[in-house]
Amino acid sequence: MTAPNTPTAPAAPAGAAGADLVVIAKEPVPGRVKTRLTSAYTPDQAAALAEAALRDTLAAVAAAPAGRRVLALDGAPGPWLPAGFTVLPQRGAGLDERLAAAFTDAWAGRPLVLIGMDTPQVTPALLQRAARDLRRRDAVFGPAADGGFWLLGLRRPDPRLLRGVPMSLPGTGAAQLARLRGAGLRVGLLPELTDVDTPADARAVAALAAGTRFAAALRGLHAGTVPA
Repeated sequence: MTAPNTPTAPAAPAGAAGADLVVIAKEPVPGRVKTRLTSAYTPDQAAALAEAALRDTLAAVAAAPAGRRVLALDGAPGPWLPAGFTVLPQRGAGLDERLAAAFTDAWAGRPLVLIGMDTPQVTPALLQRAARDLRRRDAVFGPAADGGFWLLGLRRPDPRLLRGVPMSLPGTGAAQLARLRGAGLRVGLLPELTDVDTPADARAVAALAAGTRFAAALRGLHAGTVPA
């Protein structure tokens, strides 16, 4: 697919409003989330881990400076959703279309930083860094250890930057980054993080972020209880 002809954004003035933060997520329903974890855990346990990861992600977003906080949700909100978020329904068939729609629907004239629910180790500082990078760059990209990406920020969202990018493959991140650069965008890079997709991922992330709800939930599963 030919890269879109997206104009390079001018540098933002020092006093410009910060970015809006978007989380794209699924309602943590057993059997619908974290199905790759069910090689080691039951669907209910996998959903409990997904909810813990989502809570950690939303807490990081809530603690980071933002013009607005948005949850692009597949499903219905639950008690895990803190105050201060605008909830928008996801649209589209494939993940590329859903990501493109989330950017389009959340756009309010400010830069957008979008993350998923698979990196409970994310911190407010990382999100703030992404937003800050968008003051002088057109895009910011957070690569994932599995070859995907955990964060994408855009100064001026354009659905053509996402539609048609093959998702959930080892080359997804490289393809997405190539799409951005092929459009002439100046891209800032963030540190690589591990997505929680497999039991091994879950153990690795919990070890790196022992103070998270996710790590506590994983410890609780192995101890026979899941912390609230």
